[in-house]
Amino acid sequence: MANTTDNNVQQNENQPKVVWDDSNMRSIYSNVTNVTGGREELIILFGMNEAWQPEQKEVKVKLTDRVVLSPFAAKRLAVLLGKTVAEYESRYGKLEIGI
Repeated sequence: MANTTDNNVQQNENQPKVVWDDSNMRSIYSNVTNVTGGREELIILFGMNEAWQPEQKEVKVKLTDRVVLSPFAAKRLAVLLGKTVAEYESRYGKLEIGI
């Protein structure tokens, strides 16, 4: 009943095939993120902290991108990120982030 796509993801025969079109995709680098939102949407902000002196009284973060998600898409992203980070840590060791 189920077949395997090129990405080793199980796909139900009754569901349409997903084709990833990356022709307009761009890449960014972000070392700062923040999340905000309300009942209908969650917003992920991406930016750069360019401060290099730890004694600075104020740190300016230049925001570059915003991704708006439904709560359902945000939860799916959270699950996917959790699995991906767990996989990374099993290969390369635990990530210490200081919190």
